[in-house]
Amino acid sequence: MASGAMKLSKYSIGTGDRFGHQAKAQLQACVQALDRGTEIAPVWNKSNREHTIIGSEPDSTRRAADEAVQALHWEKAYFCDADHITLQTVERYLAPCDFYTIDVADAIGKPAPAAAIEAFVKRHPELLGQIQLEGIEESFAITPEDLQQTGEKFLAAVKQAGEVYRKIEGAKGKGNFVPEVSMDETDRAQSPVELLIILAAIADEGIPIQTIAPKFSGRFNKGVDYVGNVGQFEREMALDIAAIAYAVRQYGLPENLKLSVHSGSDKFSIYPAIRANMQRFDAGVHLKTAGTTWLEELIGLAESGGDGLALAKEIYAEAFAHREELCAPYATVIDIDPAKLPSPQEVAGWSSEQYTSALRHVPNSAAYNSSFRQLLHVGFKVAAKLGRRYLDLLEANEAIIARNVTENLYDRHIVPVFLGK
Repeated sequence: MASGAMKLSKYSIGTGDRFGHQAKAQLQACVQALDRGTEIAPVWNKSNREHTIIGSEPDSTRRAADEAVQALHWEKAYFCDADHITLQTVERYLAPCDFYTIDVADAIGKPAPAAAIEAFVKRHPELLGQIQLEGIEESFAITPEDLQQTGEKFLAAVKQAGEVYRKIEGAKGKGNFVPEVSMDETDRAQSPVELLIILAAIADEGIPIQTIAPKFSGRFNKGVDYVGNVGQFEREMALDIAAIAYAVRQYGLPENLKLSVHSGSDKFSIYPAIRANMQRFDAGVHLKTAGTTWLEELIGLAESGGDGLALAKEIYAEAFAHREELCAPYATVIDIDPAKLPSPQEVAGWSSEQYTSALRHVPNSAAYNSSFRQLLHVGFKVAAKLGRRYLDLLEANEAIIARNVTENLYDRHIVPVFLGK
C-alpha cells in the first residue's frame, strides 16, 4: 500500500442506518470503546437496494456520518461504505464514499476465457505442492487441477472486481479509498486453498484490498443468531486468517489486509470464536452489519408508549399484510416460521414491554420471537412509506431510541468481539 494511502484500522465495525437518524448514537458506542482503550473505526454502510427502497441518496449517509463525527468530536478514522457495489451501481457512490464493498458473487462460477485461466496457472507455479500456513498444524496440497478448477470458478469474478476497482480509482485517485472484495453471497464456503488462489488473482489484478469477505459455513440470517457448527466456523476463520497472512507475504498485498465478516448482525454465538481467533493470530477484523439499528428504532418507539407504540404496532400490521412481498428479496437470508407470527390483532393488544420483549434479541428470553423480529427486519419499507410520520416520531423520541441503539451496538457487539469482557 502506498505511503500516505487511506488505511483501515485493525478493528472496524460496519453499521447500517437506514433512515439516517442514528449516526451519533452509533458513534457513541465507538467512543465508549475508545474510552476503554480500543480504537474501532466506524464504517457506515447502506446498500443500493436500501437507498432505492427508502428513496435516499448516498450523500445522505455521508452527511449523517460527518455530522455525528463533528458533534461527538471524534478524531479517529471513520468511513462511508458503498455496500455491495457493482459496475452498474457504483457511479452514485463515487463522490460520497471512501470504502467500497465490491460484490462479485454473481460472477462466481462464470467462465473466464481459457487463455486467461491458462496464463494464471502458468504465472503461479509457487502455488503448486504443499503449502504450510503459519499457525496451522497441517499443510495443504495444491494440485494443477486445484489451480485450474479454482481459476475456472473465481477468475472471472476477480476480473470483474478489477473493473469496478479501476472505475473507482479513476474517479477518486489511488490510495484515496478502502477497497473490499466480497464473495460471501454464494452457495458454499471457500476453502483456505481457494482463498489463497483468489488472493493471488486479486494481487495479479492490482487491487490493493484491505478487507476480504469470504463465505463461511452455516446460515447468516438477517438480524438473528448464527445457525451452524460454531467449532467449524472457528476453524474456517482461523484458516482464512492464516491464508491471508500467507498471501500478504507472498504477493505484496496490503499489510493490514483482514477478514470482513458479513454477519447480517447479531451472530452472538460466534462472537467468542471471532474473539478467540483475533487473539490467537493477533489479527484485525471488520465486523460488518453490526447492530440492527432500524429494529432498535422500533424498540425505542414501542418503549416510549403512546404514539410511538401505536406506530410500531401499525408497522407490524402492514408488514404482516405484505409479508410475502417484503420477504421475497431476502429469501435466502431469513427463516420465518409463519405459525410463530402473532396476528396483528394480538399485537394490537400488547403493552410496550410485550412488543419490545418479542422484538429485542435476547436469545434466552422466553418472550423473544425470532420470526417476529425477522419480518420486522425486512419490513423497513413500511416505515419508509410513512415518510415524515415515522421520522417525526424518531425525532420526538430521540433520547430513548439513541440509548437503545448505543447499548445494542456496544453491549451486544463491540464488547464480546473487540473487548472480550
